[in-house]
Amino acid sequence: MTIQGNIVDVLNKRIFKGEVNIENNRIISISEKEHTIENYILPGFVDAHIHIESSMLVPSEFARIAVCHGTVSTVSDPHEIANVLGVEGVEFMIENGKKTPFKFNFGAPSCVPATTFETAGACIDSEAVKALLSKPDIKYLTEMMNYPGVIFDDEEVLKKIAWAKHFKKPIDGHAPGLRGERLDKYISAGISTDHECFTYNEALEKLQKGMKVLIREGSAAKNFKALIDLLPDYYNEIMFCSDDKHPDDLLVGHINQLCARAIAQGNDIFKVLQAACINPVKHYGLGVGLVQVNDLADFIVVEDLKDFKVLQTYINGNLVFDQGISKIPSVAFSKPNNFNTNKKQVSDFRLQSSAEKIRVIEALDGELITRELISETLVEHGALASDVGNDILKIAVVNRYNNENPSIAFIKNFGLKKGAIASSVAHDSHNIVVVGTTDEAICEAVNAIIEQKGGVCAHSEEETILVPLPVAGIMSDQDAETVGKNYAYADAYAKQLGSTLKAPFMTLSFMALLVIPSLKLSDKGLFDGNAFQFVTIEA
Repeated sequence: MTIQGNIVDVLNKRIFKGEVNIENNRIISISEKEHTIENYILPGFVDAHIHIESSMLVPSEFARIAVCHGTVSTVSDPHEIANVLGVEGVEFMIENGKKTPFKFNFGAPSCVPATTFETAGACIDSEAVKALLSKPDIKYLTEMMNYPGVIFDDEEVLKKIAWAKHFKKPIDGHAPGLRGERLDKYISAGISTDHECFTYNEALEKLQKGMKVLIREGSAAKNFKALIDLLPDYYNEIMFCSDDKHPDDLLVGHINQLCARAIAQGNDIFKVLQAACINPVKHYGLGVGLVQVNDLADFIVVEDLKDFKVLQTYINGNLVFDQGISKIPSVAFSKPNNFNTNKKQVSDFRLQSSAEKIRVIEALDGELITRELISETLVEHGALASDVGNDILKIAVVNRYNNENPSIAFIKNFGLKKGAIASSVAHDSHNIVVVGTTDEAICEAVNAIIEQKGGVCAHSEEETILVPLPVAGIMSDQDAETVGKNYAYADAYAKQLGSTLKAPFMTLSFMALLVIPSLKLSDKGLFDGNAFQFVTIEA
């Protein structure tokens, strides 16, 4: 098979008219040749850090859409499903991904559970990490979120890192805001990447100290604008990633969007493609071709090097996307789950208190971090209630693995004027998280999710919109178009209820993520992510 076009040789920084000859899944020759075809042939895009589960799609359905945007491979951290189902969940992701030609590269989850301050559905200890890392299907140790454990020499954390080194597999980082001597200790442990840089100066320090920095642009956390100016000087040390990409966003675009934005800002094409295509393959040792002779024939054909509209995607020489149509078929799969809580009563969400001031989580649009506010309370019938007028709403986390009382706190900036929104996608333990204007609405939204054993829900007295997620309570059994449409409908309804957030469900899903400061809520209580300890709601 021969493909003609303008060949973008990223490694040698040249573009020339030519043809690529493919035989037995590999490129056997690349030759310069005059022709009239104006399309461009370049390496496929690689998402350097993504949780496939956050697309609410199983890997085989994710692949069907990703190839439409020129993505041929991902570096995938399966710790979302691992927190629900343990090693069984990791194995489900690997086996489902193998049913497609797409090149998934899964890692061994390093932090399951993410902390001891929440209830997860499983535990993956250092012995389980060792067993996973010994497998060829496992490419790396996933993001070491427990950076205090690294800094203070936690024995179990260090064992996991040691096994990654033993099997000569990279170790991913997760250290938002970590600077100075504590960062030095973290890096010296062998941790080589970070996708959690929020500021230019933080990322610059990490780059100067030898880390690879991932520029992240997902559905909730968006750091492209803050970090892209580092690309010109550090293009060999930077990668692009999504981290978390919701289904409606994935239908629109993927890594190709970051490339288009980077070019629009005047960045050099070869530096952009170095980050988007080359660096992840080199850093993780991926079996992905880079449009060189003898490489596997993984490449894309795009209309131009400005908008990166993808015309064709090839993986191992096979055409997997062509002129708007994905060639990857849907496949049958099982629906493992772990959902063991009963429906709740309205009284379960009542918080008896006469406190005059309370700690309030301040959600920040487009950020995973939060701030702590001190706010005056609204007390009704001896209990703390949502203060809709001041946008101080009740938030609760419901343990989905056992029958326990909900954990309750308050949050600002969700903006709901009525009803409630809830989700069993709640990083990292995936208990049910809910924000609402009344205890009744909160209870109804939670019970709708419990009844389906997973989902996202926007509820009011007039209507209940629910997207069922029967696979581990975090993924759908439907295709991307169906999930994306239904999710967009729920998102729009959340905004009709008053939410002013760009992505209310995505933001909601991170309000129980304790490893991102500063104030979060787990099923066990209100948690200060800076001090790494529980705090009282009463200020």
